[in-house]
Amino acid sequence: MKEKDKEPPKRYYRKRVELYKMIDKIKLWPSRNGRLHGIKTLEKLGEQVRITTHCDKTFIVNNSRNSRAARWLRNQWFGKVCPICKVPDWKLEKYSTTRFKRHYGSLLLSEGQKKD
Repeated sequence: MKEKDKEPPKRYYRKRVELYKMIDKIKLWPSRNGRLHGIKTLEKLGEQVRITTHCDKTFIVNNSRNSRAARWLRNQWFGKVCPICKVPDWKLEKYSTTRFKRHYGSLLLSEGQKKD
């Protein structure tokens, strides 16, 4: 069996996680005009997050569970990929197999927060 014939495994994450945790895991950002950007750096500032994309755009967003960006990431709504960020194909394939379920999947907890 060739590697190209092999289907990537599906990943399941909880639907109602904070935007910071979701973006930190996926490393993608949907802009308002429908482009998908790759994230270079991510910095949490209290209840806000400073995001820097690979096309050197920096902005601050609220760490919300039901914001436009969180909904677009969960529903995988985007028109095209940013030509400057150049998100690789393997990352898009991995993102396309990611599923968000309400009662099933990873809570995206950090190592210090893992349940005993």
